[in-house]
Amino acid sequence: NIIFKTKLILKLLLKLLSTIILLLLYFQNSLLVLTNGSYGFVSERSPCACHICVADRRNSDWFRKRYNPNVPLLLDSTNSVLHASVSRWWKGLQIVPNTSNYTKVVDQLFSLFPDKEHYSDAGPDRCRTCAVVGNSGNLLGSHYGSLIDLHDFVIRINKGPTEGYEKDVGLKTTHRIMYPESVVDLDNSTHLVLFPFKILDIQWLISAFTSKSITRTYTKVPSTIKANKDKVMILHPAFIRYVFDNWAEGHGRYPSTGFLTLILALHICDEVNVFGFGATSGGICGVHAGKFENETINQLQKINKILVHKGWT
Repeated sequence: NIIFKTKLILKLLLKLLSTIILLLLYFQNSLLVLTNGSYGFVSERSPCACHICVADRRNSDWFRKRYNPNVPLLLDSTNSVLHASVSRWWKGLQIVPNTSNYTKVVDQLFSLFPDKEHYSDAGPDRCRTCAVVGNSGNLLGSHYGSLIDLHDFVIRINKGPTEGYEKDVGLKTTHRIMYPESVVDLDNSTHLVLFPFKILDIQWLISAFTSKSITRTYTKVPSTIKANKDKVMILHPAFIRYVFDNWAEGHGRYPSTGFLTLILALHICDEVNVFGFGATSGGICGVHAGKFENETINQLQKINKILVHKGWT
């Protein structure tokens, strides 16, 4: 009798243990919430399939205060109306006064270039890797080329060359960041990502693919560019202001192109690797509150949101 009861208890315990294990596996990324005497499971699944996901804001108060997942990244017809404070700040960056009607310029923009949502394919089963490649001379001799080319997105900035430097900087380019004063021709597969620091930058983009009439901003600029117009993207002015407020904390007049690119990568990638940032020996890092931007980049690495690959010179 005692043996039979012991066996029965053991079976029940094993069943209970199995049930608990199954429940734990089923709800492995969920959180039990008690509210007014009731309970339920709220999903806390990781936002991506990478080992560490950039968009996961649970482990750092510093990151959570700065990272806004809802900020508009790129201009499209659904988000082109600027908040008054953003409009005033953005127009205040212009060196050359411009009285053009922003709404008319934007309407013309979306009649020429893709007007669609980008980077909406994030999910718990995706791991979108990005290499953000700066133009520091510390990449020379690094032999990072093959590593850079392994990433899903390879984002290059301004005129950073690849030809002749493939061993150190790679060959692949999926996105090229630029503005009129830093134009470089692209192949048909590369996205042109315009960073508009002034309304004239958007007007130049329209002109470069149509009339080719704009040849000067505050300096001489190319009248046209070789690029695929179906792969054109325009950074949202509200995103520039967001980076200035949240990440640069008002330091400098506006964020540097490299810093803007890095923060953009935090929003479109699940894993971010950084190459070619920082100064070469005896060099200077940045002209837009470079010291503060560098401290922020170091903090992002410290909390495992990015991995900065150090150069060799």
